[in-house]
Amino acid sequence: MIESIKQWLKARWPRLRLRTILFATLFFVAALPGIGAVFLRVYENTLVRQTEAELVAQATVLAASAALVWPGAGPEPQLAPTDLKPESPQIDLSTTPILAERPQPRFAGRPEPAARATAIRLAPVLARTRQVTLASPFLLDANGRITDGPMTGGSHAELPEVRAALAGRPATVLRRTGSYRAVYWFEWLSRAAAIRVHHARPIEVNGRVVGVVLLSRSARALFRGIYEDGGKIALGIAAIFSTLLALTALLSRSIARPVEALSAVTRSVAGGRGHVPPPPRTAAIEIQDLYRDFALMAAAIDRRSRYLRDFAHAVSHEFKTPLAGIRGALELVGEHDMTPHERARFLANADADAVRLQLLVTRLLELARADMSAVPAEVATDLAAVTASVAKAATTADFAVALDLPPLPPVAVPAASLERMLTTMVENSRQAGATRVDVTASAAGGAVCLRIADDGSGIPPADRERVFEPFFTTRRTDGGSGLGLPIVRSLLDAAGGEIALLPSTAGATFALTLPLSH
Repeated sequence: MIESIKQWLKARWPRLRLRTILFATLFFVAALPGIGAVFLRVYENTLVRQTEAELVAQATVLAASAALVWPGAGPEPQLAPTDLKPESPQIDLSTTPILAERPQPRFAGRPEPAARATAIRLAPVLARTRQVTLASPFLLDANGRITDGPMTGGSHAELPEVRAALAGRPATVLRRTGSYRAVYWFEWLSRAAAIRVHHARPIEVNGRVVGVVLLSRSARALFRGIYEDGGKIALGIAAIFSTLLALTALLSRSIARPVEALSAVTRSVAGGRGHVPPPPRTAAIEIQDLYRDFALMAAAIDRRSRYLRDFAHAVSHEFKTPLAGIRGALELVGEHDMTPHERARFLANADADAVRLQLLVTRLLELARADMSAVPAEVATDLAAVTASVAKAATTADFAVALDLPPLPPVAVPAASLERMLTTMVENSRQAGATRVDVTASAAGGAVCLRIADDGSGIPPADRERVFEPFFTTRRTDGGSGLGLPIVRSLLDAAGGEIALLPSTAGATFALTLPLSH
């Protein structure tokens, strides 16, 4: 089951960048203290608003009850089931000012008789409400005077919440609690520990405000709320630690484990064993790119090793024949009596072999320079000008180079390399018996395609796949080295271009792809 889940996750794992993974992990860890502080603030504000909602509900019930038993009250209008007017919380710990402790009421005369009679009838309800909810409810008359209890006649008319209620608007305020004493060690972290929520709601009879219900209660303490909601909070803490574990696993699967695997593969490949595996699906994008780059590098090194091995074998073979000829000629000249004519003939053969060796060494140096050449940045060469220069130099009475070039943008190939390539291609055509070379060009897709076609003897179908191999030539007896086209290809590779042999009915046609300068 677990393995199937792992495979499912691997198949659907998103491609993530290394910086994204590190940023997400570090950001989450750095944000944990802030998340905790915000959680506590939001949770405490929720507790205070919950207290306000409870007071609103209690005051609404008490105000409605007082309106029903108020002397001279008419029948209450019947409300439709859909006539709903919920009240949103008014207070917010971050914005609501905290007022001073509620002052003791000053005696302002006897309360109104109707309010006094209503308070007596509701006395059992008020007492039970005080006993169960600890809300300390008071019933005030239209002048803000207390209508029952030991403080009967005391006035709260100057309180802002009472003034708002007498004006017909329910109001809630926050006030300090002077008798508060800390109970929990960390209670100083709570902003609501030393405050009390006060709510005043008007009593309306026959369309006018006849009194006020005033309630107050301490907000639910933060740490008591944490204790009561301990299960939910523990679940949140477990979720945070689970997230940290998940991020740790993400870092391990995205960075650490792939790098360790690549390190082991590197040692294996360096020892000539194994191969680079495909990049892990769960690895970061940069790690996946590193796997691919390393695979490309290993493949390039392997190709280069095979190339050097084959090249060394070809060089040995190419050098062996002229060296054997030179050695044989010298042995014959030194050991046998010869006529001057025979001696001159053998020495001429040795000289021809020496000349071929010199040509091979020169061409090998040129191939090495082409393989190691680097194209300078921001190179821009006028292709038409270089092509015209090569055509002018190669054109003779019995050999013509015809150009048909439209206006072309500069190419990202050094002028010297471009001239060397074109000269080699034209000379190859001349040596193949051509009398005419046609050069055309077109620009498309960020490159220039240069086509070079001649009317020579062409290339046999059996040799078309080998024309770019070093030392392969069909004109060995005419002094061909088989390195001209490999040099052209190496120069093009260094510039980011390509060369291809195109199908043709007569002669040979090559296409050189030259990148445009940026």
